[in-house]
Amino acid sequence: MKNVNHLSKPTQRQHSLEGLHGTVKVPPRSARSWRQYLAFAGPAMLISVGYMDPGNWSTDLSAGAGFKYGLLFIVGFSSLMAIFLQVISARLGVVTGRDLAQCCRDHLPGWTRWPNYLSCEIAIVACDLAEVLGSAVAIHLLFPRISLFTAVIITAFDVVLLLSLQRMGMRLIEAVIVVLIGTIGICYFIEIFVLPQTKPNLLEVASATVAPNLAAFIKNKDMVYIAIGIVGATVMPHNLYLHSALVQSRKLQADDESVRRAIKFNTLDSVIALSFAFFVNAAILVLAALLFFGKDKMTLPGGKEVIFNADADWIQVAYLTLSPLLGVAAASLLFALALLASGQSSTITGTLAGQVVMEGFMDWKIRPWLRRLITRLAAIVPAIFLIGLRGDSDVNGLLNLSQVVLAIQLPLAMFPLLWLTGSHKLMGSYRNGLFLAIAGWTSCLLITALDIYGLPGAIHDAIAVFAPH
Repeated sequence: MKNVNHLSKPTQRQHSLEGLHGTVKVPPRSARSWRQYLAFAGPAMLISVGYMDPGNWSTDLSAGAGFKYGLLFIVGFSSLMAIFLQVISARLGVVTGRDLAQCCRDHLPGWTRWPNYLSCEIAIVACDLAEVLGSAVAIHLLFPRISLFTAVIITAFDVVLLLSLQRMGMRLIEAVIVVLIGTIGICYFIEIFVLPQTKPNLLEVASATVAPNLAAFIKNKDMVYIAIGIVGATVMPHNLYLHSALVQSRKLQADDESVRRAIKFNTLDSVIALSFAFFVNAAILVLAALLFFGKDKMTLPGGKEVIFNADADWIQVAYLTLSPLLGVAAASLLFALALLASGQSSTITGTLAGQVVMEGFMDWKIRPWLRRLITRLAAIVPAIFLIGLRGDSDVNGLLNLSQVVLAIQLPLAMFPLLWLTGSHKLMGSYRNGLFLAIAGWTSCLLITALDIYGLPGAIHDAIAVFAPH
């Protein structure tokens, strides 16, 4: 029998997400392939919600409105890197029976525990800041009389919704998220491929994706800043920890054939879910480029004009990307619901990730509602400060900044993940092969280099976000 560590070593501590661990049954190996895939499908879709949250929408909108298709290659490349890293994360959870945080605590030097844990918590708060702002914009669109400031306060009470959803079980959470994501995806598909007035030049789009102007990109500090935000919004550090735990929600068998089967279908789940996330993000950027790039206003049916400028708060007019298909009123409603749903869905994954890193690194356990409340309060403070300082006009700036913070945290999650999954001692014959090792380390080094190159500009733009006008 091949070396499978969670067989040969006794479990030293409890599993993370104890209430969800091993709760989803998988069919026998003799079942049809589609039945086996459906049983394993779900964790990557839950992870992919983080790649379609308000932070992604914000960076994609800014990229399309500001640089047309100039950053489309970053969306594609960061999505490809995300697939590699999430596949590796799922592999770690399946083979070892431990999540990434537990493996870090068990196998890395003791001094790394606190820095890794604190960086994860910062990333989770930064991500939740995006959910706060996205949900607040959604509430404001649904109920215009509620100010954005008040809507931010209201988001503190989403703990009730979170608890209700967690009690319903993992499969229902996954199903709800699939429906919400699918609805938005279908709308964007129709606009890009069917509706004449929003149909882009697909050759130009493809060219920008695979043959970008790298010289212009490197020279433009604003493009680099948004690019770092796109990477942070796509390859989220806490999702690398969470995915390794979520795959264990399936009742995995420990024999070699079952491990290979779980790796195969979790890999397929990751590729499908994150490829769909790429399409949604690329569609947002393309539609923002078509509708907003180079324009100073947009005239709505009925004669109302929406004014754009260099400092436009794109997240608050993003519903216009759906208006060619649905009309302004229906687009505003659907966009607000989707924004609220994506924010709340990402809130669930953020809370679960918080539990994983807290239990894995520190062996601390607190109730989910308290965990949720602490994270949300930490995220609300900068949102209230910014809106109180500058009003409702720069939500997009703070959203973009939150995603840059995520990108800067990434190396602290990527290096341990790749080192652990390349270890023969820990992974046995299931350690990363040559292709995964090259893809993973290349992704890690490129993201780290982009972080270092863009850090001075990121600090400058961070100060500018909070500087009074």
